[in-house]
Amino acid sequence: MLRKPSIEYMQINHFKNGLLIALILILCGCSSASLNDLFNGYDQQMRGVKQSQLQGNFKQAINLIPPRSSNDSSYSLSMLEKARLEFLANKPEQSQQDFEQVYNVIQKSQQAAKFQLSRGVENFGAILSNDNVIRYDIPLYEQSMLHSYQAFNYLQQKDLSGALVEIRRANIVQQQALRDNLGSIYNVQNQLGDNSFYFDDVANRYPDMSNTIGKVKNGFQNAYTFFLSALLYEAAGQQNDAYIDYKKALEIYPENSYLQQDVMRLATSLHMTDDIAKYKARFAYASSTVDNEQNQGQIVIFAESGIVANKQEYSMNLPVYTSHDDMRFYSVALPSYQNQLKVFSPVELVYQNKHYQTEEIVRIQSLAAKSLEDQLPAIVTRQVSRLIAKEKFREQAQRQGGDLGNIFANIYNMSTEKADTRSWSTLPDSIQILRLNLASGEHQLELNVNGKSQVLNVSIQANKITLVKLTAIGSFTNYHTFNI
Repeated sequence: MLRKPSIEYMQINHFKNGLLIALILILCGCSSASLNDLFNGYDQQMRGVKQSQLQGNFKQAINLIPPRSSNDSSYSLSMLEKARLEFLANKPEQSQQDFEQVYNVIQKSQQAAKFQLSRGVENFGAILSNDNVIRYDIPLYEQSMLHSYQAFNYLQQKDLSGALVEIRRANIVQQQALRDNLGSIYNVQNQLGDNSFYFDDVANRYPDMSNTIGKVKNGFQNAYTFFLSALLYEAAGQQNDAYIDYKKALEIYPENSYLQQDVMRLATSLHMTDDIAKYKARFAYASSTVDNEQNQGQIVIFAESGIVANKQEYSMNLPVYTSHDDMRFYSVALPSYQNQLKVFSPVELVYQNKHYQTEEIVRIQSLAAKSLEDQLPAIVTRQVSRLIAKEKFREQAQRQGGDLGNIFANIYNMSTEKADTRSWSTLPDSIQILRLNLASGEHQLELNVNGKSQVLNVSIQANKITLVKLTAIGSFTNYHTFNI
């Protein structure tokens, strides 16, 4: 004789069915992210890659990048890491191909209709998991670095016109960002609405990053990219365009004496009388450092130092009220950067018994921290929505599954609370520049990099620019030269 199922049995069975449906919906929302991303931070996944990079073993570093499919939420970031390491491994064709693939992804994502449609499922998954489910939006400073490296890939293949295309793309990124920045911050703050007290609470307890950010005004304007742009315009004979970008770089890094000299040199060449008077009042330098002598060319050194630090996870407890007006505290995880910058010694060049030193033109670590600070209101907005959704999920699980449902919901909520620590983590920490006039011909120069001397062989052409891309990562040091 069949027995009627007990009420307890029916409740548990109903809970199991509901739980199965919930898990299916969550996993569908997370379909664009691997389970590894869901439960393990990006900083953890990249440790082996960065360790190999520090040792100069770029091939091994490339092989250690976690494999991702094209529909993975972190696919474009993975391709950036791969392209950067290929660049360091002197594989310009492969690096160029992978950077171009990322650029195509960016272009497609900017098609508003398709972009919003594809985000719906991702955002649902993020509500009940974490931000790692959301497709990685490449920050603007990373986009400008993408185009800068792509420009060097074209120069490696002696394609100045291709390099100029990339530089124009980088300039468009920064110009558009400057226009859109204030509006986007305003919109995000409006979205906080009645939950603005959460943001105030988070802001009061969030780790200080002021030392890391330093004097950076925003997270997207990059003096290095403007300087490279000006160099390439100058090499192409476009002095007016070069002058504009030298001035933009100087506005961001006014203390850089090489930028001061370049602005004054072109202001003089272009007969910018008003600017000449203004810059003479601001900067002190000898006129002999500005003018090129006959049968001379220029060497420009880009010295990349270190590797940018990963984001770290910072946890805090925030209150959420239940449907019975009881207060429960949830642990939330937010990304942050350490509040300190590593000190890098300038590279020293010795020529004719005279010593010259590089000067910093961008601190990518500072751009990364400022970019994160600018994104914080949007991150907190999603986090508040997630807290409310997770509490509703817990209440539903408790109603349907009793103590078992409550325990499961709490375990799930804790295990999926991971900060989004994704960023382009193989970029250099700091980039410095040095510019010097040299007589045309072959030169064997002495460089001092992190206390170690090495010989730099360069070929200088009259009235031409020779670029030197110097990389110093850990104990690894190498350089490439480009005649433009």
